[in-house]
Amino acid sequence: MSEIMLATQSVRKSFGSLEVARDVSIELPRGARHALIGPNGAGKTTLINLITGQLAPDGGRILLEGVDITHAPVAARVRRGLTRTFQINTLFPDLTPLESVVMAICEREGKAAQFWRPLTSHGDAIDEAHEILARLRLADEATRTTRHLPYGKQRLLEIALALATKPKVLLLDEPAAGVPKDESAMLFSVIDALPEDMTILFIEHDMSIVFTFASRIIVLVAGGVLLEADPDTVRSDPRVREVYLGSAHGH
Repeated sequence: MSEIMLATQSVRKSFGSLEVARDVSIELPRGARHALIGPNGAGKTTLINLITGQLAPDGGRILLEGVDITHAPVAARVRRGLTRTFQINTLFPDLTPLESVVMAICEREGKAAQFWRPLTSHGDAIDEAHEILARLRLADEATRTTRHLPYGKQRLLEIALALATKPKVLLLDEPAAGVPKDESAMLFSVIDALPEDMTILFIEHDMSIVFTFASRIIVLVAGGVLLEADPDTVRSDPRVREVYLGSAHGH
């Protein structure tokens, strides 16, 4: 039995009379590559926000490596190894990728206040940043100003910043959003090559990407889990076809 890295147990959240999370229970084993799919308004980003602490649940529990983090602050979850990227690009446009990743490493090590010293004074952080950028195929872009990077590479830089926190569990909220189709497959092949013991949950609307890269798929509808299964089971389930796949394939 694989070690469960992240679990939600009957997590609930409502905004007034609107239930956005209905008794959501999921488990991600170590090294998982799971996709979270569902129609618009299904509650996918809300669930990520609950897991990462941007939202507080009304009930249920969230466990990271068996430890209850339901009420832990966002920063404490990051220190424990739970990191997310956002649907909206959140980069520093006037820094280079190297500067941005070094800054994230300094933040992780509690040295953020020293970041503005000359970059050469951060030798170990620079070495680590170069390794991260190389892993994400950004080595050739390390000293380009971020605002001049193609959008797909900006999304990869977002993942590089997440990797700088040394995550055990990485949550990706539509990493290919806004990325040209020919770049999105490359982006996901880079994600797929991340360390095998890293646990990844990603939201994605492009079903060809989902079926290619996810080992399991969680289907969310109206705030609740409709189905969690392997890609073939999800693809052939008539309920999924009715509520989602039909419209998804129409995009």
